Amino acid sequence: MTYDRTVSVEGTFEETVQVVRRALADQGFGVLTEIDVQATLKTKLGHDMEPYLILGACNPSLAHQALELDRTIGLLLPCNIVVREDGDRVLVQAIDPATMVTLTGIDDLESVADEVTERLDAALASVRTSHS
Repeated sequence: MTYDRTVSVEGTFEETVQVVRRALADQGFGVLTEIDVQATLKTKLGHDMEPYLILGACNPSLAHQALELDRTIGLLLPCNIVVREDGDRVLVQAIDPATMVTLTGIDDLESVADEVTERLDAALASVRTSHS
């Protein structure tokens, strides 16, 4: 089972992060959390790695709908978006929202997951298009 939706683009890591932020905002997502994995591992472990950023994105209306169906769904929120260097490319990865339905077994979440999927796919398509 795949649990990600991924696009690979050319461009710099920094440019791609900015494009991802705009694409998410255009789809109604705000970035609530940001984890610079590269900096954290360097600081805490002295480990060097490629640029790797985790953005916690949330669409308040859709999060509200999911929480009304199942309060425990908060364990799967916000939607994590990873931006990371992979050789001479930058990968942008989003969790597949269908994972919520699969993990919880709550079929009523399917309509929410479908809308999140549509919006995340539109954001990823925008990232891909902006780099072509």
